[in-house]
Amino acid sequence: MALLLSPNPTTSSFNHHHHATSPRSLSTISTMSDLHQYHSLIIRLGLSSDNHQVGRLIKFAALSPSGDLSYAFRLFSHLPNPDAFIYNTLFLALSSHPSPPLSPSHLLSHMLEQSIPPNHFTFPPLLRFVSDPSYLSFGRQLHSLMYKLGFSSNSFARNNLLCMYLECGCPYDAWKVFDASVDCDIVAWTTMVSGLSKAGLIDDARALFDRMPERNLVSWNAMIAGYVQGGLFKEALELFDQMQADRIEINKYVGASVLSACTGLGALEKGKLIHRQIESGIKLDSKLATTLIDMYCKCGCLEKAIVVFNSLPTKKLSTWNCMIGGFAIHGRGTDAIQVFKNMEKEGGVPDDITFLNVLIACAHSRLVAEGKHYFDYIVQKYNMEPKMEHYGCMVDMLGRAGLLKEAKQLILEMPMEPNADILGALLGACKIHGVVDLGQEIGKRVIELDPLNSGRYVLLANLFAGAGRWDDAAEVRKLMDDRGVHKDAGHSLIEMNGVLNKFVCGSRSHPQAKEIYTMLDEMLERIKMEGYVTDAGVVSHDLTKEQKEEALYYHSEKLAIAFGLIHTRAGATIRITKNLRVCRDCHEMSKFVSRVFDREIIVRDRNRFHHFKRGGCSCKDYW
Repeated sequence: MALLLSPNPTTSSFNHHHHATSPRSLSTISTMSDLHQYHSLIIRLGLSSDNHQVGRLIKFAALSPSGDLSYAFRLFSHLPNPDAFIYNTLFLALSSHPSPPLSPSHLLSHMLEQSIPPNHFTFPPLLRFVSDPSYLSFGRQLHSLMYKLGFSSNSFARNNLLCMYLECGCPYDAWKVFDASVDCDIVAWTTMVSGLSKAGLIDDARALFDRMPERNLVSWNAMIAGYVQGGLFKEALELFDQMQADRIEINKYVGASVLSACTGLGALEKGKLIHRQIESGIKLDSKLATTLIDMYCKCGCLEKAIVVFNSLPTKKLSTWNCMIGGFAIHGRGTDAIQVFKNMEKEGGVPDDITFLNVLIACAHSRLVAEGKHYFDYIVQKYNMEPKMEHYGCMVDMLGRAGLLKEAKQLILEMPMEPNADILGALLGACKIHGVVDLGQEIGKRVIELDPLNSGRYVLLANLFAGAGRWDDAAEVRKLMDDRGVHKDAGHSLIEMNGVLNKFVCGSRSHPQAKEIYTMLDEMLERIKMEGYVTDAGVVSHDLTKEQKEEALYYHSEKLAIAFGLIHTRAGATIRITKNLRVCRDCHEMSKFVSRVFDREIIVRDRNRFHHFKRGGCSCKDYW
């Protein structure tokens, strides 16, 4: 017999193996070699048709990390009357296998043809298999079968049905199932909150969350994580504050979600508070440590990120990538390269993200030779093909350095068609260096590729305006208006005593607007006495000189800095997060303020960090 995989046992081994078929002995199987021995014995004892004995072998072969699913199916194929337990075991194995050798729908058909009725363990693994819209038809058949056989009220099966519809992008089908159920448990409620959030139905998710008859940590994290995934960081922190008010202790999952919200807003003080709570009783695993490092890096507290990074006994690739990326956005390219070298020394193998961060570091730090070296290194050392993002970094790096011909040639030599981001990087370089003809050519292509992105139009219009080509600039702005594309409104955030304060250009909606504008006037007068002159070139040409100055005076970061000067002690660091790239005038103003008021001002804009100190900036005016 093909399934007889071991020699005939001796009499002495027979006694040993007869004892081994007891439950305690069978539970000691740890390898397929052990299983082969037990299988041989079962055949010898004439138990090869016994569902109980063979079923336990199938369970090990199908579900154990050291098992063999194909062997499990061979065992199954020789059973004359397999029961529901054995089918359920195989359903479970197939649902978790990356490339199942048999479709669960075929196995289910076989089960039904044999007149073996499913039980309440049958449907959950089958529903978990349907996690992709391409299998949705099978999922709907399962739903119908559940209803027909009376399992639709089974909480375990129903919760998996909810997951299936949500993961397949059918939130309203999930809602119908949920709404028709009269005894939904906390798992069902939480599943719906999480699924609706991921589907972008964040208001519906919150309404459901507020109606929950009971909540646990998983429920709170589902809603907080939903806000974070939707970019609603302020709402995430507000909900976390509500959770804290209810005296609910955080776990590592909630901690990671809230840290991500702090990262999104630049809310360093809140992030530090979460860190203290984590230190008071939560084990810092790799994922949580990486989230913490990312928060400190992106909230402008790089030194604290380094402390956490160095404290880790072992580091996963994501952690290395995070630290390299942190140095990159702070313009510390040499440090980023050193971390990369340390990673290689410790046996770490880089991925696409690693090299992307290294190239970003080189681009932000004018390390052109190093950038070229690591771009070639991707292929030469690791035999990896550079992706679109890597080419984009190189074009950005070469363009910033004024090597526009090289940047253009690299685009022509790319093995793929350049996307709007790559051409946008070259357009940005044309704007920096005042190369109008190439910028005009590239700008039109970028707008064709990305017609709804306001930044493309603004960049091209500003390029024309900088060259005094006002009619061309006006034409671009008109095209933008005709297409209904609106410029992103700039805003700046500053955290004070755990509260985020938001400023937009010229707004007087802040409760302390009067004091802020008084301080702003004083601030501008003092730095003017030290030589500050407004850079009116960043404002539309059709305004008077006084109007241009007025427009520049009340940019959002100036208001935020004035607020910071009012509310912090002398010498304290002021940290600001801006949603757009900082303009030349605000950059120059911040340098003057840092010297005249003896403050360090850390500004995180859309692209990188600027550390203003003693009249200079960490970017060395290269951004």
